[in-house]
Amino acid sequence: MGGEVMIQPEPQSIGLSSLLNNIESGRIKIPQFQREYVWEKKAASQLLDSIAKGFPIGTFILWETQEELRSVRNIGNHLLPDTPVGHIAQYVLDGQQRITSLYTCFKGLSINKNGKMEDFSDIYLDLEAEEDGEIVTIDYEMGKPTRYIKIYDLLYGKISTLAKIYTEEGLEKIDFYKARFTSYQFSSVVLKNAPLEVATEVFTRLNVGGKTLTLFEIMVAKTYDQEKKFDLAEKFDLLMDDIGEDYKTISSSTILQTISLILKKDCTRKQILKLDKVSFIEIWEPATLAVKKAIDYFKNQYGIPVSKILPYDALLAPFSYFFFYHPDRPLDRKKEYLQDFFWRVALSERYSSGVETKLGQDVKKIEKILDYQLPSYDYEVNISADKIIEQGWFSTGRSFIKALLCLFASKGPKSFADNTKVHIDNAWLQIATSKNYHHFFPKAYLKGKEDEYYINHILNITIVDDFLNKRVIRAKAPSIYMSDFKRNNTELSKTMESHLIDLNNFGIWDNDYDTFFNKRAELISKELNSKLILKNKKPIADS
Repeated sequence: MGGEVMIQPEPQSIGLSSLLNNIESGRIKIPQFQREYVWEKKAASQLLDSIAKGFPIGTFILWETQEELRSVRNIGNHLLPDTPVGHIAQYVLDGQQRITSLYTCFKGLSINKNGKMEDFSDIYLDLEAEEDGEIVTIDYEMGKPTRYIKIYDLLYGKISTLAKIYTEEGLEKIDFYKARFTSYQFSSVVLKNAPLEVATEVFTRLNVGGKTLTLFEIMVAKTYDQEKKFDLAEKFDLLMDDIGEDYKTISSSTILQTISLILKKDCTRKQILKLDKVSFIEIWEPATLAVKKAIDYFKNQYGIPVSKILPYDALLAPFSYFFFYHPDRPLDRKKEYLQDFFWRVALSERYSSGVETKLGQDVKKIEKILDYQLPSYDYEVNISADKIIEQGWFSTGRSFIKALLCLFASKGPKSFADNTKVHIDNAWLQIATSKNYHHFFPKAYLKGKEDEYYINHILNITIVDDFLNKRVIRAKAPSIYMSDFKRNNTELSKTMESHLIDLNNFGIWDNDYDTFFNKRAELISKELNSKLILKNKKPIADS
């Protein structure tokens, strides 16, 4: 077997003061990929109750590494320093909620939870409790001040002050429990110098049923650089702000895939985790500029106004790769080859499985296009009218349907009412029942006349905006509601062309759904054929 075998680390013991000092000095840190502190005060008091009784509270798993990770430097309202120079940081992989509880309670801190300050100094030791009762509690009985002592005062209160409040018997109990706390040995396992991939794998396995780390969360931790002021989480948020609402649904994993393709021509999870931090930081700006250019190209060249109808987020990666090496808008053959590539991927549903491997293969195709060569494809794309009919059940989650919606959007659909441009909005495109989609032959009109499959079909869908009053149309036959629109919109024939509908030859005035359905299938098939470079169609020459 290749590679080193990691020796299972032995559990170690650490006392309370050492544990608290290590947190306070910045030696023990909570990595950014840990979730927020969620424990209630009651859970924290039960943890302290276990310690007061000498019960085990589980083992802390820490990862000791030279790697500088993005970490959460404050606990509650208490700011913690950076790891001291010359010391190695220990990041908490398991036990964050317990460690935070201990630190917060023993330091008497308040924590801001959901906008409300919660005071963790209000946890008491009940000096009259039986050994098997609730020794540590949040239930303080007013009028019995000598029965309770705050945990913070138990540990740090001056004897002279305490002697004025508590009886001798009470002071003995205080001493007894203070010794219990200060002599308690916490169990910890320290992973030393394990690579980030191993540490995050350990974290993920320990969180079975809990939170599995995303690749992005790991990369945020890995690429953090305080000196260079590089924080991937912040950079990604800024990028999304730059991109704007129209393409805000693009995922962080697509951006990571893009960067990995540019750096290594490969974007598997394994490869992304191996990316060099310095190279990653250096490539960020030019790579994300290429992403913005790719989005601009999708919007202006392909008429795809919003990311919600993009067949795959992942299509952005090969296009960003192209614009990284070709900052200008492509002309002539490159433009035609790119268009062919886009529609082949979208219509073949290529990225519906094995996307990382296929992106690695497709980078080679993009390199051919950059070199003015038409790539060869080992898969066929069927865009016949029959195929569109067979594949056309209208569900917005499918890339084939999204590809057809991209085609509809690229025609710049106009409003039935007044021939003005339809506004397409990401927020409206989440579901098939959204405001932007209109069944041209209304569902209510076709009910009982047609099979549900043919009613809710992409061939019956038009992209409209919310100004189209569907309540007025309801179950009206197309001949009736289109006559209403014709009275106000003198350019209605032209309007319908922008929806790939021939007003006078699609059987609309006869309410003939079969004719409409089949003729529209043929027209859409013809439109898609014009987007592809087919074997019998020669590419254009350079001008």
